[in-house]
Amino acid sequence: MLAQNSSMDDKTEKSKGKPMRTGRVLNLYKQLGETPRECLERLRVAKPEYQSEVLSYAGRLDPMAEGVLVCLVGSANKMRDAYLEMNKEYVLDVLFGFSTDTYDVLGRVVEHGDPADITKAEIAKVLNEFRGPVSQEYPPFSSKAVEGKSLFEWARLGSISTIVLPRRTVTIYDIELQGVYKIEEPALFNYIESGIEKVQGDFRQEEIMRGWKRVLRANGDREFPCATIKISCSSGTYARSIAQGLGQQLGVPALALHILRTQAGEYRVERSLKL
Repeated sequence: MLAQNSSMDDKTEKSKGKPMRTGRVLNLYKQLGETPRECLERLRVAKPEYQSEVLSYAGRLDPMAEGVLVCLVGSANKMRDAYLEMNKEYVLDVLFGFSTDTYDVLGRVVEHGDPADITKAEIAKVLNEFRGPVSQEYPPFSSKAVEGKSLFEWARLGSISTIVLPRRTVTIYDIELQGVYKIEEPALFNYIESGIEKVQGDFRQEEIMRGWKRVLRANGDREFPCATIKISCSSGTYARSIAQGLGQQLGVPALALHILRTQAGEYRVERSLKL
């Protein structure tokens, strides 16, 4: 129900596709493979009463992440800064053995290696170092602007090495290792291929998939270790950077295999509207 996650007065006009002329906050479920903007456009199509409303989102989610996307409707956009500062919770699956230039599977493979010696105890020990205030470097493929261009534009031009990546201090309130498991090579290949196929627009999909096909076989017989991690953090934290950093601390390539945002402020994934 749309009304479940509204934090404002919901006396709105819902009939005959008329605009509601008021503010509202919606807890949407952003699907894997889509951008936040595409999620808002799906809302307009599915719910005609929002077609003429001003919509924005508070807190970006990458294409390969899914879960809670807070949507501001109409006059709620006047309070956007406050909603942008909401704390977040994530469930992050980290894949060991590969790293990419985006820190997730939607990136060019830049390193791969054998992570067979990683233990659950080692992962848990290293995660303790991520708690508290952390100076986190923005990922090269992110929307942070430097000298008038987004970092992803610098990266796409091959010029990212000519600038200093900006940093910001975020707070990791809690980080917990929920489990470790192994994923078989065919399952990993199929997950990456099907996820990339869902992505629209120019995200270098063909080039990226060619790279994965060079290092993975659809009928391969290898297994790769993964870890499931629960994160409670301040706004602005990049879960995929935590995956990258965890691998660096352990001395093995690593990336974000899957990111689920389970909460933003008071908005929980269990109550998200799935269009």
